[in-house]
Amino acid sequence: MQESPMSLPTWLARGMADLFPAGDPEDENLALAARLAVARQQNRPLRVKLGIDPTGSDIHLGHSILFRKLRSFQDAGHTAVLIIGDFTARIGDPTGKSATRVQLSRDDVASNASTYLRQLGQDQPKQTALLDFETPGRLEVRYNSEWLEGMDLPAVISLLGTSTVGQMLAKEDFSKRYGTGTPIALHEFLYPLLQGYDSVAVNADVELGGTDQKFNVAMGRDLQRHFGKSTQFGLLLPILTGLDGVQKMSKSLGNTVGLEEDPLSMYSKLEKVDDAAINDYMTLLTDLDPQTLPENPREKQKAMALAVTASRHGLDAARKAQADAARLVGGAGDAQADVPEASLAEVNFPAKAFYLLSAVGLCASSSEARRQIKGGAARLDGQKIVDPNREFASVEELEGKVLQLGKKTFRRLRV
Repeated sequence: MQESPMSLPTWLARGMADLFPAGDPEDENLALAARLAVARQQNRPLRVKLGIDPTGSDIHLGHSILFRKLRSFQDAGHTAVLIIGDFTARIGDPTGKSATRVQLSRDDVASNASTYLRQLGQDQPKQTALLDFETPGRLEVRYNSEWLEGMDLPAVISLLGTSTVGQMLAKEDFSKRYGTGTPIALHEFLYPLLQGYDSVAVNADVELGGTDQKFNVAMGRDLQRHFGKSTQFGLLLPILTGLDGVQKMSKSLGNTVGLEEDPLSMYSKLEKVDDAAINDYMTLLTDLDPQTLPENPREKQKAMALAVTASRHGLDAARKAQADAARLVGGAGDAQADVPEASLAEVNFPAKAFYLLSAVGLCASSSEARRQIKGGAARLDGQKIVDPNREFASVEELEGKVLQLGKKTFRRLRV
């Protein structure tokens, strides 16, 4: 679809939850389609901002929704401006938090930032990377310490003067905490302002964010206006539901699929996504046309899982993972399956089954391992382990066998 003042291209509109402002379709300051059309006429790429605070070390598929949209802008010829919030991460985004976050050290932030960039595709060919790091002019990686760390006190006071306490308390998270008497540290009010100032510093035309980031994105527009800049559009995408089909995808909830998970683990988890979430996963994580997919929910699950796994590991690896998963779930140990390995080097023998599951990392604790075994979730080479106290005498008894937990997790045991 071609851009026009009246419509958005399909690649941009896909999966979009909110776009603001959405005013006069002929005005490039009030309608994104109009700004796209003007940019095309002027042969000027838009500057599309996405800010990430490296407060952790892993990126999961829920995070990837925003990066996929950013990549779509890149592929359409626009400039992705990826802001690493190395300064703001030391404050921590209060969005969705019921208490003041622990502030990270500079070293922690730097280490996490390096890990993020690698996962996004730095030093990888663009065909397999989440973002295009190769094509000249398509990506700027900026660190917001570049403009925030040198701010003196008069500049900070001036920035604080652009907002009111009432505006800050209108933010849902602050409002809830204030209403319940939960402390709000003053530095937390700075976060939306500093994040918004990033848009001023990089002259953003568009800012991407999740639906929970509307306050912060709108703050960027306000500050651009205050500083006499052209104002950005806010393009918000949904928050991905986790594997449980209920809560948002979050590592703390244990319902994630990591970007760097092996093909078998990724496919096996995605193939079991709740029926109600399949369409969202397909829309937000793939380029599949819904009209071409089978109506049967089970077959649609497989098609979605295959497409997502292929986007990260290639189609051949995804197809092998699909075949391996079918054989393993069917009860075959399958010596030829590409199963991630777990080391037995630190396991003390003789070893009971409940201890083995926790020692190789399939369960967080021995008590959880006992529950899983009693619930019928544990298998060894396709054979159910029924007794948590079943004893394995030596490493030779387990070498090369596949230990399975449920229908999503498999490990080949190695010395």
